[in-house]
Amino acid sequence: MITVFGSINVDLVTRVDAHPRPGETIAGSDYRLIPGGKGANQALAAARAGASVRLIGAVGTDAFAAVALSELGPGGVDLAGVARRETPTGLALIVVDATGENTIVVAAGANRSVVAADAGAVTFGKGDTLLLQLEVPYAEGSKLALRARAAGSRVILSVAPFRPLSVEAAAPASILIMNEHEAAGLAGHVGLTAGSAAENAVGLAKIFGSTVIVTLGAEGAIAAEGGATLGTEGVIAAEAGAVRRVPALAVTPVDTTGAGDTFAGVLAARLDAGVTLGEAMAYAAAAGSLSTTREGAQPSFPMRAEIDAALAAAGDRRPTGGRRA
Repeated sequence: MITVFGSINVDLVTRVDAHPRPGETIAGSDYRLIPGGKGANQALAAARAGASVRLIGAVGTDAFAAVALSELGPGGVDLAGVARRETPTGLALIVVDATGENTIVVAAGANRSVVAADAGAVTFGKGDTLLLQLEVPYAEGSKLALRARAAGSRVILSVAPFRPLSVEAAAPASILIMNEHEAAGLAGHVGLTAGSAAENAVGLAKIFGSTVIVTLGAEGAIAAEGGATLGTEGVIAAEAGAVRRVPALAVTPVDTTGAGDTFAGVLAARLDAGVTLGEAMAYAAAAGSLSTTREGAQPSFPMRAEIDAALAAAGDRRPTGGRRA
């Protein structure tokens, strides 16, 4: 079972030829209202990958609430833990350029009010998964994380949107996921000299004592455990079993919104199913690639059969071996 403690938004999306410069007004396409939010995104991605998922979060009592939840229930996500607040539903303003790259401004709304008590009597068991992000109050998420770790569950923290977390704050998480920019920012925050994605992953894993996964967009993802060292050509080797770079699929991106959330949710789903970390990463990287080939966040998330087919067509490059996380 995966429990996601996180944000629920509506994404207001428009497309442009190029992102505006400061002070510039440009014409965009017609806009679309699409369900989003990192918590909701990761919950749906995990459910579509075959996991049993429940979501703890909050929406308002406004018209946007129905839009925000529209994909989750039909997608198999348990919404019993979603509270209604007398504040607006969270809103993300997303601008996508002609290359598929985006800029995002988030108005948190009801997400600011999410507390660990919203999880009520939710229980965790050995082998369960708690998935966290930073669009809801992390102090509340960490309370739930301590409960989960005490019960023998894994805790995965997506360090997004980026916040300079201390080692103590991140301690409840056994796996940290971040993109290469977030990894560089976190490395600088804890006093490391920022280097390559592999160097940052190794350095952060040693300092935080966790498995650190850095997503690399079209280049896939790379991971390090606490005892990892860099080998030749930046390949990571670890005493507890090497986790090497995994590739992305070769695709033509249309919209990268939600690709990182797809990776996190699918990674959680595969780990929850008991596969090794390397296998889960390869599966998640393929899913993230597929999500960029369609517009929007949640509507773009692939189903498990689609991921399986894409991996088979690519020669199934999932690594074998490595530890289970």
